[in-house]
Amino acid sequence: MEKISIFWFRRDLRLEDNTGLFYALQNETNVLPLFIFDRNILDDLEDKTDARVEFIHNQITNIKENLEEKGSTLLVKYGKPEEVFQEIFKEYQVQAIYTNRDYEPYAKKRDGSIEELAKENGTIFLSFKDQVIFEAGEILNGSGEFYKVFTPFSKIWLEKFNSTTIEPLSYFHWKNLFQCKPMKLISLEEMGFRESSIKIPSSNPDEEIIKHYDETRNFPAQNGTSRLGIHLRFGTISIRKLALIASELNKTYLNELIWREFYMMILAFNPQVVDKAFKPAYDNIPWRNNEEEFEAWCAGKTGYPIVDAGMRELNESGYMHNRVRMVVASFLTKHLLIDWRWGEAYFAKKLLDYDLSANNGGWQWAAGTGTDAQPYFRVFNPESQKDKFDKDLKYIKKWIPEFGTNKYPKPIVDHKFARQRALDTYKKALDK
Repeated sequence: MEKISIFWFRRDLRLEDNTGLFYALQNETNVLPLFIFDRNILDDLEDKTDARVEFIHNQITNIKENLEEKGSTLLVKYGKPEEVFQEIFKEYQVQAIYTNRDYEPYAKKRDGSIEELAKENGTIFLSFKDQVIFEAGEILNGSGEFYKVFTPFSKIWLEKFNSTTIEPLSYFHWKNLFQCKPMKLISLEEMGFRESSIKIPSSNPDEEIIKHYDETRNFPAQNGTSRLGIHLRFGTISIRKLALIASELNKTYLNELIWREFYMMILAFNPQVVDKAFKPAYDNIPWRNNEEEFEAWCAGKTGYPIVDAGMRELNESGYMHNRVRMVVASFLTKHLLIDWRWGEAYFAKKLLDYDLSANNGGWQWAAGTGTDAQPYFRVFNPESQKDKFDKDLKYIKKWIPEFGTNKYPKPIVDHKFARQRALDTYKKALDK
């Protein structure tokens, strides 16, 4: 039985500047990289042309080819992680498992069970910080508690960032890879998936866009955002590399990366936010949850053009501009009084860059139920948002070809009426 160590890829699908891989290759010999197409996740995906699965498969193919050029390979498995590791322990004498930490509730539970299994087999399990600059426990207030408000969190984050040497890892001991013949890669079709028509944005940061991000980020018709969300989500770009670029070029862009870590910290300390309001009193809101209105919102047929353009952009491209995400989320929760969890789940199905902590945080922010959320009495006016951020109607006309004709639906609800209904409903529920 061959002695190996394993580096387990998850949300870090790159060979450069990968913390866990770096330490595995520095400390061990015969390192066999592993990726598991996790059935606990894949079996729940309804859309068998999910572009994210194809994207991961393409990344895994590239990593495998690069490792094979170095005389090694990537062991790719399809199954449930515990069962996969049980198979591996039968085939190899595993000295150590290296991986990068993931902070979502499912991932923490999964890693706990693999660590237990490793112990039973006399294997050490080591995890590293890689997908964030600072982990949940590294940014705490004077009482040693997590921050519930973004501004003081970001202030401490920046102080720590500016006083810490952040350097991408460069030299890897590739000679310590397990030398073996190429192994077969499972196809998308064998897992029950098919190719998608959705295009994936480049993983190369566009420095011109980042440089002008504070001026262009609010206008959905402009090419003014980096579109790197999917690459941050799956780790095809290093957060260290991106944060260093942002710190040199644009503080507003860096601030968005800090929001990402703020929401990761909130989820790490408050796993209950996955299906409960961060502010428990807000679980008393009697949502209307009208299914026909929800379907109209999903299809981009509410009669509010900025909302409808956003939903159609999402349905067709797997992306939605960030300013528009706020508008459509506010509309669903305030104008239609539909539970934020319905919207959050729809985004989870459709967004290429879906990330549990950011998506949950954004939805709870819009609904007024979250930490440091906009107050419930702030209700976006979709018409004034349109006039302010898409006054030439370029974004709206791109996604709604029938706009301005009698084929475009009338508004599903009157803004003034809906706003007052939301205020009354929230106030009554919170006064209990």
